Amino acid sequence: MLSLVIFLPLAAALILGAVPRMTGTVVRVAWVTVSAVDVALVVWLWIGYDAGEGIGHETDLQWIPSVDSGYHVGVDGLSLPLLALTAVLFLACAVYPAPEGGRFRVYAALFLFLESVSLGLFAALDLILFFVFFDLSIVGMYFVIAVWGHGERGRAALKFFLYTFLGSLALLVAFIGLFLAADPHTFDMVELSRQNPLARGGTTAGLVLLALGTGLAVKTPTVPFHTWLPPAHTDAPAAGSAILAGVLLKMGTYGFVRIAMPMLPDTWRRYAWIIVLVGLVSVLYGALVALAQENFKRMVAYTSVNHMGYIVLAVGAAGVLARGDAQARELAVTGAVTQMVSHGLITGGLFLIAGVLYDRRRTYEMGEYGGLAGQAPMLSGLTAVAAFASLGLPGFSGFIAEFQIFTGGLATATVATALAVLGILITAGLFLRAYQRIFLGTGDTAFADLTVAESAAIAPLLVMALIIGIFPRFLLDVIEPASRTVVELVAR
Repeated sequence: MLSLVIFLPLAAALILGAVPRMTGTVVRVAWVTVSAVDVALVVWLWIGYDAGEGIGHETDLQWIPSVDSGYHVGVDGLSLPLLALTAVLFLACAVYPAPEGGRFRVYAALFLFLESVSLGLFAALDLILFFVFFDLSIVGMYFVIAVWGHGERGRAALKFFLYTFLGSLALLVAFIGLFLAADPHTFDMVELSRQNPLARGGTTAGLVLLALGTGLAVKTPTVPFHTWLPPAHTDAPAAGSAILAGVLLKMGTYGFVRIAMPMLPDTWRRYAWIIVLVGLVSVLYGALVALAQENFKRMVAYTSVNHMGYIVLAVGAAGVLARGDAQARELAVTGAVTQMVSHGLITGGLFLIAGVLYDRRRTYEMGEYGGLAGQAPMLSGLTAVAAFASLGLPGFSGFIAEFQIFTGGLATATVATALAVLGILITAGLFLRAYQRIFLGTGDTAFADLTVAESAAIAPLLVMALIIGIFPRFLLDVIEPASRTVVELVAR
């Protein structure tokens, strides 16, 4: 079943690519149908998963026997929520209107390809398999930005590719280091977590963590590896930005929780304060630079640096707390995974909203708008919901995530976590300022409200953020056992 979830979109992409004469309507129906079926299959996986069993829906087949690398996939409380997030966001992008420029069949096929590689990465339990999906995601997003973007799209796409591909090479070096340290040699992620191959590994373990951390930090991205993100977001089409922020950035933070923490526990604890500091700098820098932006989409891009910083801060705090309160450590990791889901839903919605603005006026500059609340009440209402959700207002998923992160982090990383709270205040200010400039006051030109397709793509994402904020138990019941396992592995 899990393999069907992963490869169904890829099969549809190949069919779309092989059949040249298809109308736009047929392509749209096929794309939406396949994405909706994949969401239903993920829901079925969720229903059939027992959080107490660890890895579920597992498949382990030999692939490259000489290095003990296989097609090993499965889900647990770390990956299943991200599989669900991925399927939902890609369905939203299938419903959302495509950008101008033609080649809709290729556009749909490329997004279906991206959906498969993203699902494959979150399900992968083999480092080589993880690396293959990681690199393929870079290729897919490069073409989305370069072909269907706007502005300096070629330059933005090239910068995105070079930065993230360099990060993937650092990951490969780290994976080889883990393979060589293991006895017997293996790329299997479950076995490497069990072995702890670089326990008390000294300099070697430190270098492996440096390579691993660099590759994942570029993808996340954290300061100072974030500079590819704002131009990539600004010049990408709306759906591309939603996937880039909602799914691809999570590949970095997921890698910290899935690979770095359980496979390098001693080294993670040793350098946990550096990780906490990187997270804190990303939180404050992302919020402050976002506050200075006049471009709405660029502002949302910098808030992603801010929100990813909270996740890095949390996983670093879990390392600092490795010999302290187990409940605080579990809260920090659970909050980090919940924040991945929350950020994907909310920021995905915000980027689709930015696409609506650009579609109407061909600009993201906030000074070019004003008074849209009276002309576009649906857009105004959904933007208000997204803004309040993003700043962590109680009742939304962001509050659940950030509450857990701060509660867990304050136990030991007290000063850093307290300073990170300032990021929420700055985020509140920048979103209220942006909303006031765009939607309040008076406007001098007409502005069309959301279409049915735009509403159908954006509204469900924000409704899900609201549901998680009010009824988080169904999500936390899945995440918490996996967080407990990670914490136990780090504390070995």
